[in-house]
Amino acid sequence: MAATALVRTALNATSRIAVAPPGRVAFELFRHPIRRSRVRPAEQEAHGRAVTGELVVNGKRVRVYRWGDGRRPVLLVHGWRSRASRFAPYVQGLLDLGMSPVAFDAPGHGDSGGRATTILEYRELIGRLAERHGPFEAAVAHSFGACCTLLAMAEGVPVGRFVSIAGLAEFGYLVEGFAAIMGLNERLERDLARRIERVLLPGAGDVWRRFDATRHPELVDAPILAVHDEDDDVVPYRQSRLLLAAYGEERLRLITTRGLGHRRVLSEPTVVDNVLAFLAESRSAAAA
Repeated sequence: MAATALVRTALNATSRIAVAPPGRVAFELFRHPIRRSRVRPAEQEAHGRAVTGELVVNGKRVRVYRWGDGRRPVLLVHGWRSRASRFAPYVQGLLDLGMSPVAFDAPGHGDSGGRATTILEYRELIGRLAERHGPFEAAVAHSFGACCTLLAMAEGVPVGRFVSIAGLAEFGYLVEGFAAIMGLNERLERDLARRIERVLLPGAGDVWRRFDATRHPELVDAPILAVHDEDDDVVPYRQSRLLLAAYGEERLRLITTRGLGHRRVLSEPTVVDNVLAFLAESRSAAAA
């Protein structure tokens, strides 16, 4: 039996006896990445060329990466159980456009400290990097990173253009998707949601509404490109359809791919080319 299936069976069986122990286990599995992603061989060259630095958020050391001369900065935001090096296919293309990529490994990810992170820590990091290196001409985000970046933009972080790749729109889908993967019963799913509210994000208000990227599109003043694969089994394609419905076709362009899934879509050459072409439009628009 696979490890996930074993955990699923144990959690659901014990939940019929008492919520607290299996609820805590589910919560810890939810908030802690199972393993840290490593730099892949194909990413080594770009990763090794970066100038590295550090920030500290909530006592956690965060690794920051920079390429280029600092002009026309572009922020790259990775997703859950990922790392900044996944954007290696974009680095040279951005440099060729005269842009300067900036990225970070979130707490509990890559080469950063800590064991876990939250959307609010992502939000703080994006804001502090904007103060240090911005304003950002653009931002490119993958998966959970897209939801975090849209939150930062809605709360005032200036970004000229935004690219969402396999992006999460509804914050609540984090619980729904995790429950589906783990096969949690309804009781455990409700308990997990309560723990997120009370333990992970205390004092943050109605987190399901506040962090929903579709709620306040009027607060995001930037052209958006969304790329999503129809076969994504981690963040469903409908999440980008929700973004399209919220922001409208005049503000958001959706590119649909097939057969790439959730992770390969980020490095697919045709996707990289489309993203770079969209970002190149910023200079054309400024010159017009």
